[in-house]
Amino acid sequence: MYRGILVAVDGSEYSRKATVHAAELARIASAKLVIFYAVPHFHRAPFTEGLDTAEPQQTGEELASALAVNAHRVLAQSRKDLKAGALAVEERFEVSDSAYEAIIEAAGKYECDIIVMAPHGHHGIAGVLLGSETQKVLAHSTIPVLVVH
Repeated sequence: MYRGILVAVDGSEYSRKATVHAAELARIASAKLVIFYAVPHFHRAPFTEGLDTAEPQQTGEELASALAVNAHRVLAQSRKDLKAGALAVEERFEVSDSAYEAIIEAAGKYECDIIVMAPHGHHGIAGVLLGSETQKVLAHSTIPVLVVH
């Protein structure tokens, strides 16, 4: 059936449900589970370049470290949700300007046969953006995508 299952997470309640579902599917199929977080790349607004702002400027290294800390927090919560037991689980993340591309590329890179994800993530504008990522994965993936409500 499946040898590898990639579940795309974002820390939302919706992705938590998808993670639990993906874990159960992995148990049934005796497949490895890859918990994947496509970390949104932070870009400073162009109109703030060169301005003296109240916030201290982060170096590239500091920003990368902050993104990694956040990614590990999201992945740790996802792993905690699924109670892995004997399940083979990998936790991976990628900083990307395009979450849907990162998700599809990760499925190939980690040899996954199916992508599991939520129909949408957070509420508000973040929900609109994350929901559109699900639509893009559905439109561009060459492997099956399971959307868990």
